[in-house]
Amino acid sequence: MTHPPTRSSTRPAARPATAPVGPRPGLRLAGSAAAAVALAFTATGAAAAPAPAEQPEPAAACTTDGFCEDFESQTGSEPSGRWATEFPDCSGTGTASVDTSVAQEGTTSLRVDGGTGYCNHVFVGTDLADVDTTAGLYVRYYVRHTSALPTQHVTFLTMEDAADGSRDLRMGGQNAALQWNRESDDATLPEQSPAGVALSAPLPLDEWVCVEYEIDPAVGHLTTWLNGEPVTGLAVDGTPTHDIDSQWLNRGDWHPDLVNLRFGWESYGEGADTLWYDNIAVGTSRTGC
Repeated sequence: MTHPPTRSSTRPAARPATAPVGPRPGLRLAGSAAAAVALAFTATGAAAAPAPAEQPEPAAACTTDGFCEDFESQTGSEPSGRWATEFPDCSGTGTASVDTSVAQEGTTSLRVDGGTGYCNHVFVGTDLADVDTTAGLYVRYYVRHTSALPTQHVTFLTMEDAADGSRDLRMGGQNAALQWNRESDDATLPEQSPAGVALSAPLPLDEWVCVEYEIDPAVGHLTTWLNGEPVTGLAVDGTPTHDIDSQWLNRGDWHPDLVNLRFGWESYGEGADTLWYDNIAVGTSRTGC
């Protein structure tokens, strides 16, 4: 991959991103519309009451030792409250906005329009001062996007690691599949061999996908789930496994100290995307999808 410019440990002040919120594909309807409107007739010809529409499963409750975010309390087009828009090092065409036309649940989500090339990135982040990340960190979020992950490296989630020179732990994709990447030494999880990539998974298009991960800094373990299923190639268990985490563990002990969480888009070559994020849960234990 092409390396981005070296970042300073001090982030530039957050700048608001303004972008018109245009209409986007609507949500999937809960239940069968046909079942809701079809009339059933008895032998005597009397119409029976229509069957009720199925309701979507509620999102998992947020833990008491972290925070949750569904963006329903956002009142403007720019992310606010605990969230700030960031353009690390440089800015270009990337934008972030509060979207009331697409949501995983409710009416509101965070929308990111990321461009091709490093400086056309954008992130919306929050610090984790109210979460005891030393006790183990769990993050669950829903994401929907419009363009397949490209061959070249891209990032859509970052966390600053104070134990690694304030460099980022990054989640994104490469070779059309999900991957983790460590900014400081460019280690990838899984390794980008054909066998390693095959143990990851693509990020499905045009549907809401539940992504979860859990990081235990004390033992240096990382587990990732996609729609509730563990992803073999996106796990660090402390024992080097060829094609998965042997490169990750080459440097020695990995004990991250994660101080913030950012959702967005960053491309190091090819790749632009529009993404929506919703129903984020952050805590010290798994809540599920």
